[in-house]
Amino acid sequence: MTHPRGGFAAPPQGGTARGLAEPDPRRSLGRTRLGLVLGIFKLRIAVLIMVTALGGMAIVPAGSLGALQVLVLALSVLLASASAGAFNQYVEADSDRLMARTRTRAFASGALPRSRGWLGAIGALLVLAVGTAAFVVNVASAGFVLLGALTYALVYTLGLKRRTAWNIVIGGAAGSFAVLAGAAAVNPQIGPLALLLALVLFLWTPPHFWSLAIANVAEYAAAGVPMLPVVVGVERAARIVHANAVLLVAVSLLPVFFGAGWVYLVGALAGGAHFLRKTHALARQPERRTALASFFASMVQLSVLLAAVVLDATMR
Repeated sequence: MTHPRGGFAAPPQGGTARGLAEPDPRRSLGRTRLGLVLGIFKLRIAVLIMVTALGGMAIVPAGSLGALQVLVLALSVLLASASAGAFNQYVEADSDRLMARTRTRAFASGALPRSRGWLGAIGALLVLAVGTAAFVVNVASAGFVLLGALTYALVYTLGLKRRTAWNIVIGGAAGSFAVLAGAAAVNPQIGPLALLLALVLFLWTPPHFWSLAIANVAEYAAAGVPMLPVVVGVERAARIVHANAVLLVAVSLLPVFFGAGWVYLVGALAGGAHFLRKTHALARQPERRTALASFFASMVQLSVLLAAVVLDATMR
């Protein structure tokens, strides 16, 4: 509302102008509460795992699924990964409080109680995800969905994280199982292309996570978590990251020899070259800045590779 001589007219006394009312604090509280609940499910990681499952679907030659099956499997992988992420935060709440990066998480901060009810909800979410995949898609695909969630929740979180510096190597199999879940949805008999893409995901996880661990090595040391740079030192860990990235990029080129097309090759080369450039810089100058650059480059490499998988499949 404007004044006849220009400018804005003052709102009537005793109230506020229409449309400029102060926000309802109950609504803000509701949004905050929803954000806390969603935060425990590590949705960014869950979405990435879901995309890898779609990549597993796409890489299977001469295969097709109905739209409902694609949707159900994608959501099943998303929910199963979310349940595993929530279980990880539930179990790791005490150590999460010791790190600045994680101390504001809902269970660590006490914003949400660590109750048996939450454990029941997390378990029910996993059962729903796996059961729906088995009913709508097939049992083989549902089995890989289950294996992926259990690998992260039980093998990595409970079994390995506090016992060995190589914890994330085995924990990285969770992403591989998502690829195999997508491939098995199309054809329960897993072929070489799907196996190779699963191997790529297996090799991708360590340099991705170790780069982040190098950037936050002091926090992991303070929390008593034996991540690789804590155990072997930042300099050696950076060299291992680069060597692992070289192996990763080499393996990512192998699908070309088993039927993947030139679009896939271009994506694997482009994303891989970018990642190697950043890991090489990390190996030469291991510090937080180069470690974070390597971490983000790993995300770019995987995103470009999966986009190339899908685009290559549409051009067959």
